[in-house]
Amino acid sequence: QVQFVESGGGLVHLGGSLRLSCAASGFAFSRTAMGWFRQAPGKERELVASISRFGHNENLADSVKGRFTISRDNDKNTVDLQMNNLLPEDTAMYYCNYRTPSGSWGQGTQVTVSS
Repeated sequence: QVQFVESGGGLVHLGGSLRLSCAASGFAFSRTAMGWFRQAPGKERELVASISRFGHNENLADSVKGRFTISRDNDKNTVDLQMNNLLPEDTAMYYCNYRTPSGSWGQGTQVTVSS
């Protein structure tokens, strides 16, 4: 079955960096555009970054442009999110999924940015 396992979150100070990783399985990863999503308490889940099947095209939400980078490794079935210059408003649970999400979600990884 489709499975996503996110890791790499943690507690960082304002301006810090984290690298999130997602291991995906149960589907044709190299043929699927992928995305990183986040959900802050009391807010809806939002797409923050997406990447095309072969990694040639990336899209970032305006709120993270210039600070976040998304990448993928189709040999390892992983998709990463490099997050630099983190801000308190980046605090959220982060998830990966298809760019157009499937019904299956992983447990997510918590990112907390302190000021």
